[in-house]
Amino acid sequence: MDVSVSALRAELKQWIEAARTGEDVVITERGIPVARLSGIESADLLTRLERDGLLTPATETRPPARGGDKAAAKGGVSDLVRRLRR
Repeated sequence: MDVSVSALRAELKQWIEAARTGEDVVITERGIPVARLSGIESADLLTRLERDGLLTPATETRPPARGGDKAAAKGGVSDLVRRLRR
């Protein structure tokens, strides 16, 4: 739903309520989109990217760490970076 800056100022409470219910409110200035108002619950980045077609969910499960060693998997990215820098 699009709303101009002037209408947003005049009816701010109404637009906040629309965002709270999950509606994305696009704020325009002279017809050009400049910002988006969205509710906290609807602001989940992964959900938005999937909805917009920019991200697709994984279709396969993640492979185990090399050799199945769970201790190696606990280190995460920081341990990987340290190993690569050696």
